[in-house]
Amino acid sequence: MSSDLSDQFSRPLRDLRISVTDRCNFRCPYCMPKEVFGADHAFLQNSALATRDELVRLVRAFRVLGVEKVRLTGGEPLLRTDLPEIIRALKHELQVPDVALTTNGWFLEKQAAALQAAGLDRINVSVDSLDETKAGVMNGLGFSVGRVLRGIDAAATAGLTVKINCVVQRGVNDDELSALCAYFRERGHPLRFIEFMDVGTTNHWRQEQVVPALDLIARINREWPLEPVGPAYRGEVASRYRYRDGRGEIGIISSVTEPFCKDCHRARLSADGKLYTCLFAAQGHDVLGKLRGGADDAALVAFIAGIWRGRNDRYSDERAELISRHESRPKVEMSYIGG
Repeated sequence: MSSDLSDQFSRPLRDLRISVTDRCNFRCPYCMPKEVFGADHAFLQNSALATRDELVRLVRAFRVLGVEKVRLTGGEPLLRTDLPEIIRALKHELQVPDVALTTNGWFLEKQAAALQAAGLDRINVSVDSLDETKAGVMNGLGFSVGRVLRGIDAAATAGLTVKINCVVQRGVNDDELSALCAYFRERGHPLRFIEFMDVGTTNHWRQEQVVPALDLIARINREWPLEPVGPAYRGEVASRYRYRDGRGEIGIISSVTEPFCKDCHRARLSADGKLYTCLFAAQGHDVLGKLRGGADDAALVAFIAGIWRGRNDRYSDERAELISRHESRPKVEMSYIGG
């Protein structure tokens, strides 16, 4: 489907990220630090989450407005027991061309085959370290990266296209670039390095912990020469580089040092059905509430279209100026909005 809908900067609506749960079994410090999301944290009740049928109606409205790609996130989406049914509905009822999933991989070994059978096209798995001790620190609870790596193997065996996400923090895991590249080059999985971002207000972000994209590329290039690859589609957020020896590629997501706001086509639905027009937004629009209040499909389409037409978000472009003025803005937490 296509639409001429665009926002205040002429950006179309093409990608939709849906958080299907705000719960997660990890406590990664850059997303869901355990000192904030402890045992007494009040997660959403199941009744607050969009059901499978409600998600179908919401995504149908987004499809009318031009969405071609849907990515399911969390929290940890594999905690959602009806996830295969949601995927099947997106692919077969709504004919979404590209349905993807982002996961921490802990439950993937057992669920990979069911996800593929439901119609999932692609999967991104977070691997921030190959070292057991360091991985345990980065997932916040000491969980073994070995189980995540077995899940990645299971996903590949099931026939899913796999990409690896790695959030890089200076002094934490930036000494592992070579090891990560070597491991995933051998297995044929593209590796995407993500600059440590100031999403939310609880992850203790500091600019000095950001390893700039140019630094990442230079470090890797010294061991394995790289050459740039053009974007696979308009609005692709990762800058892609292939290894000159033909053994795959990497991607760099540089929201901090090289913002890509000018061509961002993403909308985000939180686990309780609120529409956020930027990863760094403070407020969402209650689309699920509109649906539960009796809105028909046409009214949902009109409501979403009105929100998108008014969109003028460009936080990453503005970040440097805000920092220079020592200003801060309230921002939604990554675990709630799905990254």
